[in-house]
This record gives sequence, C-alpha cells and structure tokens, in this order.
Amino acid sequence: MPGQLDVAQLLNAPQFSQSVQLILSLAVISLVPFFLMSVTSFLRIIIVLSMLRTAIGTANIPPSPVVISIALFMTVFVMTPVWNEINDAAVKPYNQGKISMTQAFEKGMDPLKKFMLKQTREKDLALFVQFARIEVPKTADDVPIFVVIPSYMISELKTGFQIGFLLFIPFIIIDLTVANILLSLGMFMLSPVMVSLPFKILLFVLVDGWNLITRGVLMSFRQ
Repeated sequence: MPGQLDVAQLLNAPQFSQSVQLILSLAVISLVPFFLMSVTSFLRIIIVLSMLRTAIGTANIPPSPVVISIALFMTVFVMTPVWNEINDAAVKPYNQGKISMTQAFEKGMDPLKKFMLKQTREKDLALFVQFARIEVPKTADDVPIFVVIPSYMISELKTGFQIGFLLFIPFIIIDLTVANILLSLGMFMLSPVMVSLPFKILLFVLVDGWNLITRGVLMSFRQ
C-alpha cells in the first residue's frame, strides 16, 4: 500500500538515522556530569565538606555553590594524573588516527578503572560480582566496568561517612561542654547551639581547619 511504503521509506531514510544519533548523543552528553561524579573523587570530597558544614552548625555557610566549587576543583586536582594518562593512552592516539574509537574507549577506561579499584573495598567488589552472576575475576583487569563503578561508589560513601564521623567528634565535645556549663548555671532558656557556634568557629580557625581537612582528604586518595 502507498501509506506503508511511505512509512518504510521514512524509516530507512538517512535523515531518520541521523536524528536518532543526534538524540542519543544529546542524551549521553546530559549523563556526562553524573558519570564524572560517580567515577571520580568528587563523591567523597562533597560528602566530607557537606558533613563538615553540618558538624560546625553553619547550615548555609559556606554556601552550597562554594562547597560544590571547592569539591570540583579538588576533584580536578586529584584526577589530573588519571586524565593525563587517559589523554596519552587514548585521546592522542585516536586523534592521530592510530586507533579506532572502540580501542580508544577501552584504553581510556583502563586508567579510570585502575583508580577506582585502588579506592574500592574487596567486600563491596565481591558483592556486585556475586549479584552480576559472572565468573570470579582472576585479576583486576578482568573486572567489568559495570561492576567496578557501583562498587567504587558505595566504597566512597563509606569512606566519606567515616571521615565525616571523625569531623563531628571535636564539635560534639564543644556542644556537650557548653550545654553542661549552661545547665549548671541554670540558663535553661538559652540555646546551647547559639553559644557553642562561635567557639566551634574559633576552634576551626585556630587549628587552620580548611588546611587540615584538605590535607586529610587528599592523603586519603594516596594508597
């Protein structure tokens, strides 16, 4: 029938395939920020900085855009050696026409996988290997990327919460001390949080807290 013929011609037309490729390309580009946050050091850094702000008690200071900016630039600093390795192993050879796009993708994922496996706990990796129903990998190179990424993410969540827990301890001590002093003085109507906040900020400034936190986070990626 003429109508069916027109539909078939439309589906087989090159314009249709190009449109689909464009849509898929836009969809992939929209997922790039989520992918970069999932496979880089951004996840751990943003958790630590967010928990630090909560521990001090300053809900909106520093503002969220500032916290995200710090996390992004620290991520760039941590991931620069990995990105340089990806550039040398995959991007440059691909631009020179020495390897195909598929080979470039495989070679580019190797440094990223190596970085993630260094930060991933064996227990978390074994969990996803078990539920993926694949053979137990003999070496780290044999672990598929779809297993490495979720394993890395939950390992980063645990590490971030562990660091955040340690950050809470000195500030909780200040809160308890101030609360006990106010209770002993009979100042029941005065909020301990309001009184302890200046002391927590003072302590953080005196010990050069931003330097210590940054040093600790950066050293946590050195294994």
